[in-house]
Amino acid sequence: MGIYVTHEMNRVKALYRGWSIPCTGTQVYAPRYRQEWLGKIEHAGVRRRAELLYEQLDGLQALRRTLRSELLAESRKHKASKLLRQIPCIGPIRAARLIGVMQTPHRFRSKRQLWTYSGLGIETHDSAQYRFVRGELQRAKKPQQIRGLNRNHNHEMKEIFKGAANRASCGVGPLRDFYVALLDKGMKPEMARLTLARKIAAIALILWKKEERFDAEQLKNASRLSAA
Repeated sequence: MGIYVTHEMNRVKALYRGWSIPCTGTQVYAPRYRQEWLGKIEHAGVRRRAELLYEQLDGLQALRRTLRSELLAESRKHKASKLLRQIPCIGPIRAARLIGVMQTPHRFRSKRQLWTYSGLGIETHDSAQYRFVRGELQRAKKPQQIRGLNRNHNHEMKEIFKGAANRASCGVGPLRDFYVALLDKGMKPEMARLTLARKIAAIALILWKKEERFDAEQLKNASRLSAA
């Protein structure tokens, strides 16, 4: 539901920007300032279109509030909710969404399967793996080329883990420390956030599957997480 609300909010801003009306921040969405913003649109037809977009946005936000309480109530029935909420930046909503989408951690034999399902898997490309040398077929030593993240994935799962990583990278705590350590090693911020998202996914899998408590040392113990 959050994705649909965000999409509608983007449509509202796109309309104003399409008519060269600056609309940074969130005031453009607030009901108390709505008439002021609508007054900036000179064309009646465009103004009516903006009014309809606001009506759709209000309806989605009202529905979101209703569904939020129902979602939280349902998630509290599952033991996994408390397990997942131990992880910093995995709050009650993200935990509830993970439970709804994943259903069970036993669908994934390893963290790599979860990464691929969540769009966090790295795709590589081999070109000319073999070549003839003096009449014999030999494997080329050319390294694999990284294409990027796998495209065939569950988009909601990717948004959950990447959203948690983005929030953790700007906060405080062990996940932030893990992110900063990656930057200190020379990793670019975008890749560091991706690595953090993969780490959060791996920890979520092992906590849920083995019903364990979160330990910051899990961020350092890569070999243990490999067994997830």
